[in-house]
Amino acid sequence: MVFDFLRRTSPVEGAQNTAPQAKASATGRVVAHMTGGRVAWSPRDTVSLTRQAFAGNPVGFRAVKLIAEAAAALPLVLQDEAMRYEAHPVLALLAAPNPAQGRADLMEALFGQILLSGDGYIEAVASDAGLPFELHVLRSDRMSVVPGADGWPVAYEYAVGTRKHRFSVTGPVSSICHVKAFHPQDDHYGLSPLQAAAQAVDVHNSASRWSKGLLDNAARPSGAIVWKGAEGQGHLTSEQYDRLTAEMEAHHQGARNAGRPMLLEGGLDWKPMGFSPSDMEFQKTKEAAAREIAVAFGVPPMLLGIPGEATYANYAEAHRAFYRQTVLPLASKVTASIGRWLSQFSGDAVVLKPDLDQVPALAAERDAQWTRVVGADFLTPAEKRRILGLPALAGEGEDE
Repeated sequence: MVFDFLRRTSPVEGAQNTAPQAKASATGRVVAHMTGGRVAWSPRDTVSLTRQAFAGNPVGFRAVKLIAEAAAALPLVLQDEAMRYEAHPVLALLAAPNPAQGRADLMEALFGQILLSGDGYIEAVASDAGLPFELHVLRSDRMSVVPGADGWPVAYEYAVGTRKHRFSVTGPVSSICHVKAFHPQDDHYGLSPLQAAAQAVDVHNSASRWSKGLLDNAARPSGAIVWKGAEGQGHLTSEQYDRLTAEMEAHHQGARNAGRPMLLEGGLDWKPMGFSPSDMEFQKTKEAAAREIAVAFGVPPMLLGIPGEATYANYAEAHRAFYRQTVLPLASKVTASIGRWLSQFSGDAVVLKPDLDQVPALAAERDAQWTRVVGADFLTPAEKRRILGLPALAGEGEDE
């Protein structure tokens, strides 16, 4: 983080220079979300990527929905060092975060924002004391971080059009919980999978447009109309050219004109052009781009219906790998951040995390782990409970 310091002197000629003054830049508090910029591809800002890769691409749409819905549906447990809570104000708040959303809706929106932009923001509507009254997920493309002189955020600005609202970071707890993905070159914003998959998305969308254009032309390759006019007449007149173009568009293009014979007047000859080898490979290129998008999001291509080599032996193995390698790491990180943030409001040192024992895709793994731990006679009950992620029982010692 770079801060500019201006050194000013007296503007009066011949006057003694005043003591140097260190002044922060007027734009020092404005941090732009660094992106890949515009190269020979589509724009890389969050709004454009969301439109191109989520709203306009079936692979990106399904990958984001699959991860967000699976992570939001995970059962959650809240516990501290002494016990696991069946009922707690934090659990009650998450179950009904605001009048318009339940826990699954709120968490799906949060996970979706993180996957699309690399950042997720939750606003806490403060109550008189204790936990917030409501929780709301804010759009990441509208939020910006305002860093202070020490580099830590002093505020968050939420902009809608020309209107802005500033959430100041004052007091021991911030009203904004910012969950960001890892970004090696940005101090305040995360890197989304869409950024890594942007080129593959462009290739996939271009291949889809190419296929649509081919279908619009009756799924036939283009050809050439050769003019063989009388001697001394080397080209068509403007009127003849316009008439020929209009007739081709009206009577020989599109699926409804497929197979319709072409009537050519004197001097015109049709020369069809076949597919080149590169044209024949466009479908494979499209499938390869789809696999790259799936890899960027961590979704096995098999789960998205993408043809290709069978990386996993069966669907169940792919489903288990999806949960173990993609859903659980994301859900664990986000729930830990939310739990730590809410515990600052309540004053309770609690931990919020997914309940692995209630995830059907991991049932076989959990059964095997329970069997191994229960059969380990050299472990004490307290050690077994700690290995399984359970709090210690009251009055239980290490040697019991």
